[in-house]
Amino acid sequence: MLLPSEKTVKGNFDNITHTADGVTSRFFKKGNKYFINTQGEDGKNHDYEVKYTFGFTPLQQYLVAFPGGRLQVPRVSWDSKQKKWYNQYAKQTVSSHDWLHWTGNSQNWNTMCASCHSTNLQKNYDDKTDTYKTTYSIINVSCESCHGAGKQHSDYIKGEDYKDGEKIKGSFLKLVKNGSQLEQINTCAPCHARASEISNNHIRSNEIMDNYIPQIPDSEYFFADGQIDDEDYIYTSFLQSKMFSKGVKCSNCHNPHSTKLKKIDNQTCLQCHIPQKYNVPTHTFHPVGSQSSLCVSCHMPGKIYMGNDLRHDHSFRVPRPDLSVTYGTPNACNNCHQDKSNKYLTDAIVKWYGPKRKYHFADDLIPGSQLNSQSETHLKKLINYTQTPNIIKATAAFYLGKIQTQTSLNTLLKCLHNKDAQVRYRALTSLANFQPTSWVDAVGPLLSDKVRAVRIAAADLYITIPSAQIKDQYKEAFSEAHTELKTYLHYQTDFSVGNIMLADYYLKLQDYSNAEKYYKKGLRKDSQMNYAWLNLSSTYNLLGKNEEALKSLEFALKNDSKNDRIHYNMALLYNEMGNKPAAKNSFAKAVALKSLNPRVYYNYGLLLNEAKKFKEAELILTKGITLNPSASELYYALTFVYIQTNNTIKAQNTAMHLKKLDPNNPEYQELFRNMGVSQ
Repeated sequence: MLLPSEKTVKGNFDNITHTADGVTSRFFKKGNKYFINTQGEDGKNHDYEVKYTFGFTPLQQYLVAFPGGRLQVPRVSWDSKQKKWYNQYAKQTVSSHDWLHWTGNSQNWNTMCASCHSTNLQKNYDDKTDTYKTTYSIINVSCESCHGAGKQHSDYIKGEDYKDGEKIKGSFLKLVKNGSQLEQINTCAPCHARASEISNNHIRSNEIMDNYIPQIPDSEYFFADGQIDDEDYIYTSFLQSKMFSKGVKCSNCHNPHSTKLKKIDNQTCLQCHIPQKYNVPTHTFHPVGSQSSLCVSCHMPGKIYMGNDLRHDHSFRVPRPDLSVTYGTPNACNNCHQDKSNKYLTDAIVKWYGPKRKYHFADDLIPGSQLNSQSETHLKKLINYTQTPNIIKATAAFYLGKIQTQTSLNTLLKCLHNKDAQVRYRALTSLANFQPTSWVDAVGPLLSDKVRAVRIAAADLYITIPSAQIKDQYKEAFSEAHTELKTYLHYQTDFSVGNIMLADYYLKLQDYSNAEKYYKKGLRKDSQMNYAWLNLSSTYNLLGKNEEALKSLEFALKNDSKNDRIHYNMALLYNEMGNKPAAKNSFAKAVALKSLNPRVYYNYGLLLNEAKKFKEAELILTKGITLNPSASELYYALTFVYIQTNNTIKAQNTAMHLKKLDPNNPEYQELFRNMGVSQ
């Protein structure tokens, strides 16, 4: 990041025009100043002065000053290698009101870029005014970015204690030579991981989750087997690797100051791996010296980000085209052999290495991520297997939260005792999907966990517990952890999603006024967040503002007309407002969209039953049972439909199914007695 000048600006500003994806931009100079004429937030073109350059290679971006202390990054960037302007999001038409538009929250330097590109960056975001007073000690990354503030070190070296031989390990610096693997990785991770920062007040710690919450390799951002998909950087991938488990650290391969590889091509890997075994055609099955014989070609496939930046997957995995055949996950072989089917590539692997593949966690992670009737077994296995990387155990705990059974609950409660903070954290967040009575005692001790992120997650669960029900032994710890939770949530409010997180917090506290405030603030930053529209609608409903609740759902429908949950919520709202025909229509749309939510079929069936449309009610509830055979409420509703139509035999059979599924539910006992199935 530098001030623009002839020496620092790489892009061509000689009145050059670039047109792509419906937007024409012009790059020009006025005297010594650099300007970009491009589409603004109002959809019209304006002249914007370049305040800073940002980056050198493989691309250079430019920062433009906006009101409120914001610096924004235009979409068009300069390709330093091909020496041309290009769109980072090629072939995407981005509306001027979209979160992804260069004037929006996603392209804001203060929020998205600054902390990793300057030293001692302080965002200084003011939530009340939605403005920044961002500062930094040094405009670019410097020694102190990794080694910490140097004044105490300098004073010590110049002082009498040092001269007299009183040596202190590290001499008041972080990340000293020959430091531990964890210290080094967690120093690199804040900028080489997709992660959220907990607070601007960092704790001096070798545990990353005292200051950051890294992304796990779930299927929202990664492929189902843990390979990189979205722009996820390095850390999460590396923690999956065998290299990490064997103690390898960043500086074994990279010069920590230039970040370049210490050795070229396979020589990097051959520092540890035996050349006679691995750097030969009998292992690579490709000609020596060819691109295909490089270790990275098979074990570190790359992907282009930001339009021209190739980044390699650091999970160092063996290509598995057999998993591609079964699940559709990518494999490195296809990067070169694009004309070959995955079956062909699988057969080639069998020919070279035999029919059996060595176990990899992906064998369980992929089916576990599918969240079907078989997933729980795979996820439990990942958590119980001692060789599973902790980052994968954490991911398994995340998925288990979506499978609300006693087995999943027991497994998650066991995870609370795991030595790894990420596993404990993800188990806590998953427990939010279970009844508080099932976890309240187990979670209490984690309110005083040694790791800040874990304490925050525990507090987020405990805010749903009435204060009178919190045991005395946990009250002080909860109060302190709750303060950390509030600090964390407020620190996120410069992000669109951060406002939604804070709104969710207020919704749990039944503070509907503040919940409304922050849902609306988040939606002003990103109007495409349908989760927020749905929750804002629920908030309005709780405030008795049903017309506003309906408008929120209508906005959500404009974003995604094929979202079954929106239609379901509209159906419930219409029903509450007394508009039965509109409710029926919305239920029907949710069913037509093949909703998997059993409550859609339950509530729709009840509405049809109320309207005495018994045959339609039977069809809807039966369809729901076909999709959700373990949803007891569907059998309960269907039994009543059969009772209404005097179909005693079907009513008894359905009640018997219900008895097998949920024999102890107190709401069903009277029905069991009336139908003669109480025993």
